[in-house]
Amino acid sequence: MRMAWEEWERAKEAAARGETGMRLNEAGPAGAAAPDLVVHQDDLGAVGHEAFVLHGELKKRADIAGTGADRSGSGSTMQAAAALKGHNFELGAELETTVEVWTSQVKHVLQACAHISNHLDFSKKLHAHDDAEIATEIGGRAGPVSVSALNDYFR
Repeated sequence: MRMAWEEWERAKEAAARGETGMRLNEAGPAGAAAPDLVVHQDDLGAVGHEAFVLHGELKKRADIAGTGADRSGSGSTMQAAAALKGHNFELGAELETTVEVWTSQVKHVLQACAHISNHLDFSKKLHAHDDAEIATEIGGRAGPVSVSALNDYFR
């Protein structure tokens, strides 16, 4: 939805006066209420691990492509669909469609789990590296660290 030019100008003027009630991508002023979202490295690792476990279990247990729980093909959903179609039952084609939709959805969930797991593992490693680098730099200083030097880490 496009914002009218006049509305945009009014919003900019209100923000310049500090009258806006919404802030994006910034922390509140000093002394403001506690942040809504706090994430610790252990949390990132735990969520990433759970996504990895879910991916493995779903891949192992989901009946992808209707091959049957034991993957042997006996009692397979696709075999049932083929048999029904062979006897001119419309249900056979519908059963095939159901298996195709199921397979597609399971693959999307598997992809999402893999993405979450990989991203959170990467984030955990990146933040650990950043923390180590900051600790090394600050630890190597003689005396107290200036406020301006600390402020650079929060930008």
